[in-house]
Amino acid sequence: MPKTPHARESSYSSHSDVPIRRSGTTAMATTPAFMPSTVRQESCDGRRSCHCRPDPAAASVDSMNAQSITVIGLGQMGTALADAFLTAGHRTTVWNRTPGKADALVERGAVRAADVAGAVTASELVVVCVLDYAAVREVLAPVADSLRGRILVNLTTGSPEQARAEAEWAEEHGIGYLDGAVMTTPPGVGDSANMILYAGGPGLLAEHRAALAVLGDPVDLGADAGSASLYDAGLLGLMWSVFGGWLHATALTGADGVPARDFTAVATRWLKTVSWFMTGYAEQIDAGEYPGEDATIDVQTAAIGHLLHAAEARGIDNRLPELHLELMRAAVRAGHGGDSYARIIESFRK
Repeated sequence: MPKTPHARESSYSSHSDVPIRRSGTTAMATTPAFMPSTVRQESCDGRRSCHCRPDPAAASVDSMNAQSITVIGLGQMGTALADAFLTAGHRTTVWNRTPGKADALVERGAVRAADVAGAVTASELVVVCVLDYAAVREVLAPVADSLRGRILVNLTTGSPEQARAEAEWAEEHGIGYLDGAVMTTPPGVGDSANMILYAGGPGLLAEHRAALAVLGDPVDLGADAGSASLYDAGLLGLMWSVFGGWLHATALTGADGVPARDFTAVATRWLKTVSWFMTGYAEQIDAGEYPGEDATIDVQTAAIGHLLHAAEARGIDNRLPELHLELMRAAVRAGHGGDSYARIIESFRK
């Protein structure tokens, strides 16, 4: 591999190429939640824009199946939620502390509630998306009696513990409760390629699936109201790790003049194979056994040396892959060099 003019002598030992077993098939090759697939590309100065917009024909209901739905909280995400309900043909009532944020939605046909009590009583299904769980309680506690017998869908971001506490509060007041996590940014709301995670009252998602499906693909995580927030936290951690690895790799290849777009086209294809590895490793983790039948930690410890050497020679910050190497070496020192990479989960569990 040629060095750039700024290359330095590497402090990492050189290793011979190690063949890695590849599979001819892949599984779980899904579109990432943050990249909607049913979109139309906007143009900007003759170039494709990165701003995605959902296809308005992706989900709609006829007038016979239209439902009255209230959306409380009209920040960027709340506005996108209300817009998706309107686009699908649902009778949508909206409320926000700052009334002016509802103007555009009202022009499109939404009903502006004068107060929270009016917003709550307008619909059987009440969707709330505000800053945090403290704001949810502050807004809804005074109208708890009006919420009795209705379904509250909380799409506010928070922790599993907060979600469970909110579910207990709702149960005490006779309110059906679903906690959710929107696994996309506001422009992706309304696209069925993107997931909306739900957890909470048994049967509630099934009962209201048709209405909630206009926001994105509804994924039922069961009765534990904290599950959606738990998955959300884990999936965001995965996203940031993927972004970090991709940015390091893009900086590495870019040092030799490879455009980010060209490298990313190959990288996204590679991620489909990575998802196949993850599926197999998940079975090992659940079983608590880590046979190194595909590539052992010993092999991968050697292989990462190539990455570290190439990056150092190009002046790329290696802190991220050095963390991976540290975890691998710790597993080897513990006598697990012959196991699969999935074994490293034990380091995270400590």
